[in-house]
This record gives sequence, C-alpha cells and structure tokens, in this order.
Amino acid sequence: MPRHHRETHRTERIGWLRAAVLGANDGIVSTASLVVGVAAASAGRAEIMLAGVAGLVAGAMSMAAGEYVSVSSQADTERADLERERRELAADAPAETRELTAIYVGRGLDPALARQVADQLMAHDALGAHARDELGISEVTSARPVQAALASALTFAVGAALPLLTVVIAPEARIMPLVSAASLGFLALLGATAARAGGAPAAAGALRVSFWGALAMALTAGIGALFGPVG
Repeated sequence: MPRHHRETHRTERIGWLRAAVLGANDGIVSTASLVVGVAAASAGRAEIMLAGVAGLVAGAMSMAAGEYVSVSSQADTERADLERERRELAADAPAETRELTAIYVGRGLDPALARQVADQLMAHDALGAHARDELGISEVTSARPVQAALASALTFAVGAALPLLTVVIAPEARIMPLVSAASLGFLALLGATAARAGGAPAAAGALRVSFWGALAMALTAGIGALFGPVG
C-alpha cells in the first residue's frame, strides 16, 4: 500500500504571523524603552508604571488602527483588481484564456498543454484562476484587516505587559537594569520563536530583534538621563 507523503508548509501563517510578531516586538521594545527612559530620569515606581500602562494602552490601539487601515488598503486593492478582472472576463474571455496560456508557457509548459490547462481552469473557475496565477491573490495570502488588527493589538498588549511585570517585581533601585535584561531576553525568545514558526534559523531571528531592542533602550535611557531627574 503506498504511503502518503505529507508536507507541512508555512505560507498560510504569513498574515497572522507577521501581525503577531510585529505587535509583540513593538510592545516589548516600546514599553521597555519607555520604562527605561523614565527610570533613567530618576522616577519612582509609580511614575514608571503610569507611563508604562499608558504606553501599553496607546500602543495597542495604535497598532490595531494602523494594521486595520493598512491591511484594509491592501484588501481594497485586491477587490478592485478582482472586479477589473471580472469585467475583462465578461468582455473578452478568449483573450483572457490566451493570457492565462501565456502565463503557463512562461512557467515551463509547452503551448499545447498550457492551452489545455488554461481551458480547463477557465471552465472550472475563471476568476479564481486569474486571481491566483495573474494577480497573485489566493485564499492563503488575501488580506484580512480584522484578523491583523486584533492580532497586533493583542500581541502588543502581551508584549508590553512583560516589561511592566518586571517593574512590579523588581527592587525599585534596580528597575532599569532588570527591565533591560528581561526585555532583551523576551525579545530574543520572541525572535527565535517567530523564526522557527516561519522556518528560518532561530539564532538569526533572536539576534536581529535583540539588537534593535537594545539600541532603542540605550537611546531612551540616554534621553532620560539627560533630561532627568523628574520632579
């Protein structure tokens, strides 16, 4: 009995994975940087927490709005392209069949087979065939604004909560170094996990997010020290 060959692909993760990684990374980096900057200005725990919580709420809403608007623009473009393709199919189906045939010839099929494939796909689902093979739009990669907005807001809030938790449990005199160290650890873990989920090397993913996080915290710490103390 033949054994079935099962393949695991990660393309279907692109939409939510991008939004989730961006949200969590931004939540950790922006909140940790804010906390470190305020702490460097000699603020107390209460002031640091207030700034951090405000940053969490504002950042989560900003991420949700930004993702929704940007992905909605992509969805609008996709719908406009599909509508145009629908009109072209209605106006001149033979020309659209020739166009599809040329695409398949360009991908390596001989002209006779390419025409046969184009004819069969046009008969089955003409708009779907052109959306996928001419426009590059498929069910897997199509824009989903609400999904992207919710994923970004939720993961931003989760990411932002991690440095705030460190503020709560750290001794007040050591908030800045402990938040910095813990946040870099969270970022490295996030980068490695996201890279693994996408099939990329974990070490490279951890390194790139940690580098930018460390740079952001160093800059805000410098600004806090320069303009502190508070009060």
